[in-house]
Amino acid sequence: MTTKDIDESVSTELNRLRESIDNIDAAVVHMLAERFKCTQQVGHLKAAHHLPPADPAREARQITRLRQLAESAHLDPAFAEKLLNFIVAEVIRHHEWIAEESAADQDA
Repeated sequence: MTTKDIDESVSTELNRLRESIDNIDAAVVHMLAERFKCTQQVGHLKAAHHLPPADPAREARQITRLRQLAESAHLDPAFAEKLLNFIVAEVIRHHEWIAEESAADQDA
C-alpha cells in the first residue's frame, strides 16, 4: 500500500464520517424544532390558565431522567444536563413571552 492509497482511504473514511455527522446534526435540529412546537403549545396552555412559565419540579425530574438516559447511552450526564438546562431556559423565555402576549391581548 502506498502513502497515496492510505491518504485516499483516510480521506474517504473522513468524508463518510462527516456525512454521517451532518445527517445527525440535521436530525437534531428537526427534533429540536418538534420539541419547541410542543413546548409552544404548553406555553399557550399555561398562559390561558395563568400558570407560571417555569415548573422547577418538572425540570428536576427531567434532569434526573435525562442524566439516566445519558448514562445508559454512554454520554456524559453532565453534558446532557447542561444541554437540557440550555433548552429549558429557552423554553421558559418563550413561555414568558407567550404569557406577556396573552396578558396584553386580554387587556386590549
